Amino acid sequence: GKSTKQTQSTMDIDRPSVEERNQRYKPGSIKRVKLKNFLTYDDVEFFPGPRLNVVVGPNGTGKSTILCAICLGLGGQPPLLGRADDARLFIKHEKDQATIEIELAPHKSDGPIHILKRVIERDRGSENGNGKGASIYYVNGTKTPLKSIKELVTEKYHINIDNLCTFLPQDKVGNFSGFDKQALLLETEKSLSSSLYETHQQLIKLEKELQSSGNDVKATEEELKTLKKQNERLEREKELMEERQELLERIDLLKKKRAWLLFDQKREEAKEAKEKREELKKQKREAERSVRPIQEEHAEMEGKVTQIQTTTKALEVKGKREKKNHEDCLSKMENHSDGIEREVSEYQSVDAQQRRALKELEKERRRLQDVEAEADDFPSMEDTERTITEAQKELRQLRSALDSSKRSSQDLNKQIESAAENSRRASERLGKMKDEKQHRLQRLFAKNESVKTAYMFIHENRKEFRKPVHGPIAAEVQPKNPLYASYIESHVSQSTWKAFVVECSEDYNYLFREVRQKRKIPINIILVPNGRLEPMTRMYSDQKYSVLKQEHGFIEYLDETFTAIDPIMQALISKHNIDKVLVGGDAVQESLDRKDLENFICAKENGSSKQSACFFYTHRNSSHKYTYSVSRYNGTIGLNTMGISPARVLQSGIDPREKEQLTQTINDARETIERLTPELNNLKDENEKLLSQGKPISLRIKDAKRIKSDYASYKMKLKNQREKVEDAEEVANKDNGREKSKRIAQIKKLIQLSIKSGEDAAKAHSEMMKTLRVLTGVKMSEHGLSECLRKLTDKLSEAQAASAELLNRYKQAEADYNEKKENLRKLLAKAQEIAPREQWHERLDEDDMPSTIEDVDDAMDDAESKVSSITDNPHVMKQYEERKKKIEVLQEKLDTEGGEKDLKKKQLETKRTKWESALQNIVNLVNGKFSTYMKEVGCAGEIRLYTGGNNESRENEETENLKYDFKDWGVEIMVKFREASTLQVLSAQTHSGGERSVSTIMYLMGLQNLMSSPFRCVDEINQGLDERNERLVFKRIVNNSTIPVEEGATPNDHCGQYFLITPKLLPNLEGMENEEITVLFVFSGPYNFDNCLDWNVDKFIADKKRILSQRTEVDNGNSRGKKRRSQ
Repeated sequence: GKSTKQTQSTMDIDRPSVEERNQRYKPGSIKRVKLKNFLTYDDVEFFPGPRLNVVVGPNGTGKSTILCAICLGLGGQPPLLGRADDARLFIKHEKDQATIEIELAPHKSDGPIHILKRVIERDRGSENGNGKGASIYYVNGTKTPLKSIKELVTEKYHINIDNLCTFLPQDKVGNFSGFDKQALLLETEKSLSSSLYETHQQLIKLEKELQSSGNDVKATEEELKTLKKQNERLEREKELMEERQELLERIDLLKKKRAWLLFDQKREEAKEAKEKREELKKQKREAERSVRPIQEEHAEMEGKVTQIQTTTKALEVKGKREKKNHEDCLSKMENHSDGIEREVSEYQSVDAQQRRALKELEKERRRLQDVEAEADDFPSMEDTERTITEAQKELRQLRSALDSSKRSSQDLNKQIESAAENSRRASERLGKMKDEKQHRLQRLFAKNESVKTAYMFIHENRKEFRKPVHGPIAAEVQPKNPLYASYIESHVSQSTWKAFVVECSEDYNYLFREVRQKRKIPINIILVPNGRLEPMTRMYSDQKYSVLKQEHGFIEYLDETFTAIDPIMQALISKHNIDKVLVGGDAVQESLDRKDLENFICAKENGSSKQSACFFYTHRNSSHKYTYSVSRYNGTIGLNTMGISPARVLQSGIDPREKEQLTQTINDARETIERLTPELNNLKDENEKLLSQGKPISLRIKDAKRIKSDYASYKMKLKNQREKVEDAEEVANKDNGREKSKRIAQIKKLIQLSIKSGEDAAKAHSEMMKTLRVLTGVKMSEHGLSECLRKLTDKLSEAQAASAELLNRYKQAEADYNEKKENLRKLLAKAQEIAPREQWHERLDEDDMPSTIEDVDDAMDDAESKVSSITDNPHVMKQYEERKKKIEVLQEKLDTEGGEKDLKKKQLETKRTKWESALQNIVNLVNGKFSTYMKEVGCAGEIRLYTGGNNESRENEETENLKYDFKDWGVEIMVKFREASTLQVLSAQTHSGGERSVSTIMYLMGLQNLMSSPFRCVDEINQGLDERNERLVFKRIVNNSTIPVEEGATPNDHCGQYFLITPKLLPNLEGMENEEITVLFVFSGPYNFDNCLDWNVDKFIADKKRILSQRTEVDNGNSRGKKRRSQ
């Protein structure tokens, strides 16, 4: 084909243009595959070629993963791959979602392109199911059901991923050679043409129908005669049932008539109700008109009464005011009279008061003498002050010493309290850390309801178990640090972390029965007999382990990175071999780079063969897991690497360094308290001593201050007594004549005020009486108007009551009419429902129908009585009709049986002739190619059509049925691998794995150009072949898969796309220079490219050519130098 030049950096390498490459894709072949978080791939995208695609790479790098992605991406399910039964198991470890995207080549270059996408989510689907609900499908970005995906793949593009002839994954290679001849024919038909397979199935069905259609006509006639006799006996019962049915129909007709009669009756009642409503409406209006004049007269009278009531209230207020004024004047006059009497009495007592004042003066003078005599009882105030000053000085000295001691005590107390508080906080924090198991359980329960339910059942039924039950395992493991937690979690499966451990088989059976079977709760159970930890056999000897630690940077085994009780430890060892996994540090990376760690760690110490190995290490803050596995085919070592993410299940939040610091804090606090407590006690004793010394001094100060206070009180008492004597002397020496004149003047004044108050009272009384007379006349007028208003109110009430009565009667009549109208509407609807007037009017008005409801009820009672006298037996009618139909069917069968049988024979013969001819041609064609291909590898082989032991059709004389046994037809692969042997049917019991592989691939190559599928996939079919056969097989695959397109045909008119997956390619293979071959390299490991686009095949080839050219020039120069020296 045509090609275009690349850039100068790729020298003279030719590659087809994008347009030319796209034209070569057969419709339905795969143009692009993109994977994300799928098994070993984080994120990858690759573009297969249109013809032969050779996928190579070391074991464990992800070659077979490509076939898994193609199968699942095109709507296939995991069982087709033979690897698992749950799609969620294909999600990369510690990821929640995997994505597969496949782009298919269209039917036309400008036709629609279909991009299929499948998203698998770990959290979707049932927990104990097969993950059917975990996938979401898209076509060109639109969400699409799986059924539509399968229709698009199989019907539009003829892709059959469930056919081993076109799609042969690694785990199904052995199944192909295990097919019997019948299954091989069916798989071959499916891969070649759907019509060929469908015709085969139709032939099997037709033959089965012909064999089962040989019924005895005589037996059919006898059955027909018996059925007719049985139906004759049911004739009388049938007539009674028909009579009963007629009566039931008459009852139904009467019910229809009654419905219309009831409607007519209720319609007349509704008319009467309407007339009554209209009459009451008229009376109500007349009553309302008669009430209006009374209302107007009543309103006018109410105005007059209101006006006179206002006048009355004003006069009452005025009268009350004038009465109060009169009463106030009388009260003043009485007060003045009382004042006169009081002043007269005071005037008469002036001399008596003078005598009493002299006696009081003498008394106060004697009291003063007594108080002055008390001064002799008090000591000298100077001595008292001196005593207080000296005592206070002594007390200040003691208080200073006491304050200093108290401050020291307080400091010690604060230090002790601070240490105690630090100890308490550290103890609380340490206690929370020790409860880490509970926290981890809560995290597990939040994500796994089934684990919580199982745990609660175990906790509530502890007494039912014979021995302790441990788990879930994740709650029982205590890693030494977060890094080790991430190592352990990545090595142990999620199902194991959620598992429970029992110590005897009885507990295992009980837990499995009660939880898993009865309660349908998924639970993982591990049995560790008696909970004992078995003696460990380390993978490496002590000597080799010492070298691994000293020279290669390893620290310890994985089982030494955490603590757990013996049953848990034994469960993890038996399930995941944690006692054979190593843990290392930064030095491991250097050992990998420079010290050939791979060969050293995988070498058995007896030197017999290689062994698998696994270890963890951390380098530059990045953690890795290396797993070396030995191939079961050729003994080579495969490497699988995995980055380690932080732990999620075992995440702790507990830092061992923090735990150690908290413990140290508690110990330090305890030491501080023990050291300071004796000092504090000594200070307390000193304080008590100082306090006892200060008590006598305080008492001296207190007594001196009391004396001083008493003396001050005495001085105040003496001062007060002298003031009393002075006051008594002033009263006793008062002038009595002037006091008498003052009293007389006050008496005259009060007499004048009393006279004036009497005159004001007389005047106020006169005004009050005048107002009272006017008020009496107004009240009499008010009484007369109120009586008139009461009479008008009674008259208005009577008129309004009559109007309200009419209103109520009108509303009642209206409600009665509306009710009858609504009932009439319902009766009409019901009558129309059971007997529409247009349909039943004429029949219901016929002369044989009653005309009144009473007559209808009588007729219904009579008909129902007759119906009840006839026993209802619908089974008779049903049995009679069914038997009648069966008689008709048997009669028709007798008439047509012979014709149908002949027709089916003709159909079978027609289909058989075409199908057998096409099948024989295909077998002959494949046989020719298969024989040639087997000769190329030095063997012999044939493909035969097996016809079930019947080479010709034959008839059964008794049943006149053809006998072909189409279900037994098959294809036999006959092979011979040694000259002395004969051709034998290929089988797993007779032939080796390599012989079966050669035969299988040669048979598939014979079918290559006949298959309808746009692409084929074969995974590691060359395993088990020796070098010679592998070269021949590869050559045959290349030749068949790269046959040039015939002249004049379109570029994509070829045998289709082919995927060959192999872990290795032999050197110097022939035919690899063909431009129709695309080699896909799968890279994996620590030295992988950061970006897959960094790998440039063209640049690699150009660099290789340049190096070879330089090497040739050097060799030529050396040769010429040698010649010159020889000369």
